[in-house]
Amino acid sequence: MGCEDVVPLRERGQREVFCGLAPIVWLHRKIQDAFFLVVGSRTCAHLIQSAAGVMIFAEPRFATAIIEERDLAGRADANAELDRIVTRLLERRPDIRMLFLVGSCPSEVIKLDLDLAAERLMRSVNGRVRIVSFSGSGLETTFSQGEDACLAALVPHLPALPAGAERSLLVAGSLAEVVEGQLERLFSGLGIDRVRFFPPRSADDFPPVGPGTVVLLAHPFLANTARALEQRGATVLIAPFPFGAEGTTAWLQAAATAFEVPAERFAAVTGPAAARATTALARLRPELEGKSIFFFPDSQIEIPLARFLARELGMRLIEVGTPYLHRQHLAPELALLPAGTRLSEGQDLERQLDRCRADRPDLVVCGLGLANPFESEGIATKWSIELLFTPIQGYDQAGDLAELFARPLLRRSRLVELAPCN
Repeated sequence: MGCEDVVPLRERGQREVFCGLAPIVWLHRKIQDAFFLVVGSRTCAHLIQSAAGVMIFAEPRFATAIIEERDLAGRADANAELDRIVTRLLERRPDIRMLFLVGSCPSEVIKLDLDLAAERLMRSVNGRVRIVSFSGSGLETTFSQGEDACLAALVPHLPALPAGAERSLLVAGSLAEVVEGQLERLFSGLGIDRVRFFPPRSADDFPPVGPGTVVLLAHPFLANTARALEQRGATVLIAPFPFGAEGTTAWLQAAATAFEVPAERFAAVTGPAAARATTALARLRPELEGKSIFFFPDSQIEIPLARFLARELGMRLIEVGTPYLHRQHLAPELALLPAGTRLSEGQDLERQLDRCRADRPDLVVCGLGLANPFESEGIATKWSIELLFTPIQGYDQAGDLAELFARPLLRRSRLVELAPCN
């Protein structure tokens, strides 16, 4: 049992995945007084406007400083132009307390060192606005790695935990407010009262970090963030991720063990919520049990999701692809996967398409660009991007998470029933 020792198919070829700019859409909703200024091309501006603009009806807190051809050729002083844009932005939006300069291309391409620019600009505003840079370049990051780059860039700015301070728990990774509230109540019930979430909702509420900080990762794609927190002295717990009843219980158990919560108290606090989640999943299991599923690599949450679907809903795993397999953080998840599960790391799109079509799974989890072709071939799909935008962590979201996978199968079956006979 388990896939701890499985050697994945390591593929290096054409990829089909969003770049690291995409997390701006949920991070800008999470950090409510932050602004994300993408320094990039018109293509990047179109991505942000089309992917995020349709979802946000209030005035957004992101924009693009477009790099023109003359900038790329080094004929213009890009630093002076960036200073002008930032000054104008901060004058027009005095509510901004944190400004992210997001590189859409490596510094060698855009001819700008955004780290130095951020330091220079923060001095010019006398620290009134915290200015931080990170890369969302599709050449350096994929989809969810943009959040990792953002949070890792923030870690050096976190205040130091005072020497001798009592231990505290830091949950790293952006979560919906409703999920944070649910987790806070569970931690409080366990007697873990010093709990902070990172990123915070406000730039003025940065959590302190130091040797007394115990970290629980909310997502498996935060490798650089975890490393940066460890460099500040924090201890990162390794646990399954909070998807489904089983994953949430194991995730909470890691914190309970670290803070020496008695087993009786843990069972009393988590038992009712776990039972509700199990009941919600039981209603959807008949729709999913025995169905086969194929994961294209996209967000690095594929392995925890596969564990959840296989163990709690009885789905058959055909292939579980992930952009990057971080064995240390995913060790508990790999141990829970069914033996013999085919894993792939990275992507060679054409080869993976061939394998998927040969396997004819009941459900394919993939990006938007692949979904329509599969649907036209009679294969049901689940948009992987929806799994990042929807609250799916914790006990109370377990049923909603299962429904995200049951819905496309139900839609496909109805379409088959309605299809005219030839």
